[in-house]
Amino acid sequence: MVEQLAYALITPYSLYKSRTGGIIGRLLAHARLELVAVRMFVFSDAFLDAYKEILAPKDMDPKLREAWRQYVDLNLRQNPNNPEAYLPRCMFMLFRGPNAVRHLKDDVIGAFTEQPVGDTIRGTYGDFLRDEKGHIRYFEPAVITCPDVAMNAEHLKLFAQYACTDGGVLEGRIDYSLPDVQTSLVMLKPDNFERRSRRPGNIIDAFSWTGLRIVGAKLFNMTVAMGEQFYGPLKEVFVRKLKGNVTQEVYQRLHDAFAFPFTMPDAEAVADRLAERNAVTEFNKIVEYMTGVNPEDIMDPSEKATASRTKCLALLYEGPNAIDKVRKVLGSTDPTKAEPGTVRSDFGLDLMRNGAHASDSPENAVRERKIVGLYETEAEGCEFQKLLA
Repeated sequence: MVEQLAYALITPYSLYKSRTGGIIGRLLAHARLELVAVRMFVFSDAFLDAYKEILAPKDMDPKLREAWRQYVDLNLRQNPNNPEAYLPRCMFMLFRGPNAVRHLKDDVIGAFTEQPVGDTIRGTYGDFLRDEKGHIRYFEPAVITCPDVAMNAEHLKLFAQYACTDGGVLEGRIDYSLPDVQTSLVMLKPDNFERRSRRPGNIIDAFSWTGLRIVGAKLFNMTVAMGEQFYGPLKEVFVRKLKGNVTQEVYQRLHDAFAFPFTMPDAEAVADRLAERNAVTEFNKIVEYMTGVNPEDIMDPSEKATASRTKCLALLYEGPNAIDKVRKVLGSTDPTKAEPGTVRSDFGLDLMRNGAHASDSPENAVRERKIVGLYETEAEGCEFQKLLA
């Protein structure tokens, strides 16, 4: 069966009401497809004028066609007609797999229904209400997609055309009228994507407790070069913090290995020689977990720039005191010590496999965003366009 690309566009109202995690959980758990890209959009009038025509073609039921056109104008446009006066952010998710278009629409997103059923995304998060005369009174799709295989290529072509101008990092475009507005990077770690599950959505749902807004999103392969740069500051920390462990290990193994007394100062002297090598080994374990590749297995350093076997999802959360709010919901690095109800308490397994990473300072947020490609000068729009081609 020929593989197809299909998309799910999470609507501004769904994002505004923090339904994002629940919707993503459904998409990832129930779609038998590979997630290949995620990107935030705020659409231009030029895009929406074209999108209306292919989203609601002339052969569609006239009442539904008019509902779609009104929905686009009132909810997706950046204009005063937007009733809630919020930035109309959308999250675009691209999937790949056999029969992707029909499977995503029919089995996961679902059709509009006036019945209160929750077996699909629209059944759970969407609204479709008619009056006694059959006119559509209220319409909220929750997720937009293309149900028609023949038209799907036109949809993706349009998204590709406007990917760089209308998509990317939306930082600084929401007026909070509050002090201390910050942007925090959250990164969902690779084990969240090792198999189909709603776990990534559940983690995103947990971060919705912060009341912050998602203003950037990117699915990416962390390469060895990126991993070494991202976690580079940990090397020196490991040398200092793990030296005591090395000392204890050396003493336990050697204190009765000789005919002369082997003392703790002797063990400390040996540990001085081994502390850095031990730190490098522990550091490489983290890089291997995040990338799927052990740096020691790479003979040619130039290969580090592309070596990767894993996926991560990076999200930008913006709002007042974002760094502290995100860290509080994230929880302690050690899941066994994390406060109940935090991300790491609920989803973490150990110090390394602890669900997600979050920036611990505004300065580190900037550094980390530049590494993963979610800074204000992001240039991965062309890569995104290639996926849609």
